[in-house]
Amino acid sequence: MFIKTPKPPYYTVIFTSQRTALDDGYSELNDELYAEAQKLEGYYGAETLRNAEGYGVAVLYWRSMEDIQEWAKYQKHLYAKKLGKDKWYEGYRVRIAKVEREYGMD
Repeated sequence: MFIKTPKPPYYTVIFTSQRTALDDGYSELNDELYAEAQKLEGYYGAETLRNAEGYGVAVLYWRSMEDIQEWAKYQKHLYAKKLGKDKWYEGYRVRIAKVEREYGMD
């Protein structure tokens, strides 16, 4: 499903990751984080996918850099980042970008 975003500019956080085989609460915490993010005024939504080998991409859409920075300080997010580094990810990358143009087909 395509996330409905406003007219640019807005911001995106692109999180690419390679998962380990261990779940150990990952799915539940991930679902909780997305539910919490949806309550934030500056969060527009996310588009995510993960293949059978554990490689995933999550693209999160935000109103501003300030909103992204606030989310980065959110305690449950900080806790999830620590667990991700300790046991859920073999590797990851975070990229933050300003969306200046958008077009497509509905």
